[in-house]
Amino acid sequence: MTEPVGRLGSVALDCKDPRALAAFWTAILGAQTTVETDDFCAVDLGALLLVTVGVPDHQPPTWPGGTPKQFHLEVAVTDLDRAERRALAAGATKAADQPNPDRWRVLLDPAGHPFCLTTLIPA
Repeated sequence: MTEPVGRLGSVALDCKDPRALAAFWTAILGAQTTVETDDFCAVDLGALLLVTVGVPDHQPPTWPGGTPKQFHLEVAVTDLDRAERRALAAGATKAADQPNPDRWRVLLDPAGHPFCLTTLIPA
């Protein structure tokens, strides 16, 4: 194994409103926003930051076609129904296409980024 160049320090999500998107993800992940400006927020996840970046002409990705899909996040949970209810209450919306709802629930964050709640990854 070769020596790594570095470690993944953050994952950045483009959006129109960084503060609102950071607030959403802090509620979903039980985290804390450590940097907060109108253009950039950082949600501290321990060894990783989830960064929300303001982009004036941001266009939300679509699911499942991906126009323009950047990527999606997988959130490990122990109870899909409970996690879905909490995510919806925090501001998520449920995607129309649910390819395997017994294992994954596809939701969209307030900026339109798809993410999955799943029991396939240890919580």
